[in-house]
Amino acid sequence: MKHKIILILSVLVLFLSCKDKTPSEPESNPPVLVSSTPANNAVDISAQDFTINLVFDVNVTCPKAGQSKITLNDATIGAVTANMKNVTIAVSGLTKEKTYTLIVPENVILSPAKVGNKEIKITFTTEKKPITGEISATLCTENPSAEATNLYNFLKTNFGNHIISGAMANVNWNTNEANLVYNWTGKYPAITTVDYIHLYASPANWIDYSDISFLENWWKNNGIVSAGWHWTVPVSEGASTYTYEPTKTTFKASNILINGTWEKTQADADLEKIANYLLLLKNKNIPVIWRPLHEAAGNIYAYTGGTAWFWWGANGANTYKQLWIYMFNYFKSKGLNNLIWVWTTQSGDEDFYPGDTYVDIIGRDIYTQNADYCLAQFKTMRTNHPNKLTTLSECGSVATIPAQWEAGAKWSYFMPWYQYNATVANSLDHQYANKAWWESAVNSEIVITRDKMPSLK
Repeated sequence: MKHKIILILSVLVLFLSCKDKTPSEPESNPPVLVSSTPANNAVDISAQDFTINLVFDVNVTCPKAGQSKITLNDATIGAVTANMKNVTIAVSGLTKEKTYTLIVPENVILSPAKVGNKEIKITFTTEKKPITGEISATLCTENPSAEATNLYNFLKTNFGNHIISGAMANVNWNTNEANLVYNWTGKYPAITTVDYIHLYASPANWIDYSDISFLENWWKNNGIVSAGWHWTVPVSEGASTYTYEPTKTTFKASNILINGTWEKTQADADLEKIANYLLLLKNKNIPVIWRPLHEAAGNIYAYTGGTAWFWWGANGANTYKQLWIYMFNYFKSKGLNNLIWVWTTQSGDEDFYPGDTYVDIIGRDIYTQNADYCLAQFKTMRTNHPNKLTTLSECGSVATIPAQWEAGAKWSYFMPWYQYNATVANSLDHQYANKAWWESAVNSEIVITRDKMPSLK
């Protein structure tokens, strides 16, 4: 009897212990995603066919591709296979520069106890689209100088691969801003830009455009020379005060094209004078990135009531295009074959475009904007002018160059505007591009500074 009681108690204890036992955690919990390739929020993923790999915390099984209900935007899901803790998903039909989200619905991936997963979402962005359009093989200038051709070929070779750094002269005729960059970073920008804004006064004891010694030195050190022209005209016939603002002068761009007008006489004299200054550079075998008549449309297309900022755009697109071509042919007659012509676009101003025959580079001037805005402008320019180089011809207080490049705005070159009171010895701040901004540029592998320039002679 005693033995029967002990046996009954033992069976009862065993029964109760089995009843209280709960399933182990791996059997009751859904499989948990540990990692993925590509990782969530990854960028620059190849758009070619590839396999997504998911790693879970337990061994898993999954249904066949057609039964899985796994999606990836409009891409095609191929084979879905499970091996131990890994699930591989073959995908195809992806496009470049697009954000995709892989969605694995609930209860598709199963644990050993047939417990299904919770919904899984993994987002990634494919690689940037390449710059499209075949850049014009030759310059628009007939029989360009060997140095101008070498410079143009250098710009073409680097377009989309590197971006060339540039600096504007402080007002007009020096390398002060370039020196400031060197003082901050130990590197010079590759391009220095001057402005013939005081053409009416030169030569004078305070400005003399015939003194090109500093530009010769820049070129000898493998630097690139660029020039613009805030073309100032008398406020009225015979006046000694000059301006480029259309509201402050009676000078009419349309009258330049009419014989006998004072505007034509003045314009021809100015063109003769500046052509002779540019010939000084040609005679030294120095090519020039030439950007005249910039920002012609002003804010005409920006909003109702917008106006041109400069007199050369104030009489409309047709007059402007005729003026551009007039200058182009005038310089051609003077034998100026060392120029690379840059036209500056603004949003919506395609009516102002002089035409492919007269332009080598399309520039855009951007201030106080982020990388997304810069990319949008870059894309528009590439769409409108796929066979022309695209550049950030002026900028200030914009996203860093690495940030713009990463976004996809792969300009040919960039040039921050000057700060009037900046000197090589003053603070680290700057109105348009401070020390930190420049450091991020020159320390980037994509940026070409003067020390990285080859000889283009």
